[in-house]
Amino acid sequence: MRRRVHGRLSLSSTEGTARPGPTAERLTLQTLVVDWAHNEWDRWRKFLRVFRKSRLGMLGLILLLIFVFMAVSAPLLTGLGLLRNQDGRLCGVDLHPCAPTEANLARYIPPNGVVWLGTDHLGRDIFARLWWGTQITILIGFLASVVSMGLGTFVGLVAGYYGGWIDEILMRITDFFLVLPTIVLALILVSFLEQSGGGTSLTVAIVIGITLWAATARLVRSQALSLKQRQFVDRARAIGASQSRIAWRHVFPNAFSLVFAEGILTIAVAILTESFLSYLGLGPDANTWGKMIEEALQHSVLVRQLTWWIITPGLAIVGVVLGFTLLGYALDEIVNPRLRRR
Repeated sequence: MRRRVHGRLSLSSTEGTARPGPTAERLTLQTLVVDWAHNEWDRWRKFLRVFRKSRLGMLGLILLLIFVFMAVSAPLLTGLGLLRNQDGRLCGVDLHPCAPTEANLARYIPPNGVVWLGTDHLGRDIFARLWWGTQITILIGFLASVVSMGLGTFVGLVAGYYGGWIDEILMRITDFFLVLPTIVLALILVSFLEQSGGGTSLTVAIVIGITLWAATARLVRSQALSLKQRQFVDRARAIGASQSRIAWRHVFPNAFSLVFAEGILTIAVAILTESFLSYLGLGPDANTWGKMIEEALQHSVLVRQLTWWIITPGLAIVGVVLGFTLLGYALDEIVNPRLRRR
């Protein structure tokens, strides 16, 4: 609408307001993305600068990279013929792959230039089984940590942020799991699953995760109690944000760093738990380092003086647990200023 004011034409206020066009909107979105990427890159650069100063953390990272390489490269090396099949059986003096009807298994062969760690009771290459066992062992530890962190984070955040009777009920359940020994609970649950036809790698990982979540719940609850008193939470309430949005969009991201560090340490505990369950014959029906130790003990390696069969998976377990432990403590020092060395 045009108006005549003092002899001049002018536009009405609604028509005279400039609206951003599609190009301006794209530029604004592009600017936001660039700023976000720059902030994330700057945050990670500062984190790596601090992490490089931790010698124990770097040692743990190097150990884990070695085991991750073993887990990832196993199929590739087997396909190239540089690594034997973990279930392949060897026969004869020359240790050739057995034919379907061949029965002269190369059992209990000591380490030599062909089989670096010898063979087991079925004529299988122990070195190949050790290399392949890295996959399932680390996978179980990772899945168990995800289950533990997910359950513990949910319970701890809900209890700490909402408080009241919800906090009381959830913390009494958490106290029950904290008091009950982890190994005993894991033995009960795994035995029940095996009787029900379970015993797979996934079910064992879930069982281990269920037994380890209580400590994470306590940690997240303490963080939530502290964070919900901060000013950014009050500002979110003032602009009308819902309780669930404040809890998961504002409180949880600020507690995630401690949850991540706790998750790295939980992987080490989960691997130890799986190895103990396998040692008792309650582990997954898959090739893990704990399963190798169980098979070695079943066939009297100490009596037969086949120590390499039980020592090598034991050292592998110690190495990967040490790597996760050192990395977890290093991350804990970084994200927790009170623990950081000055």
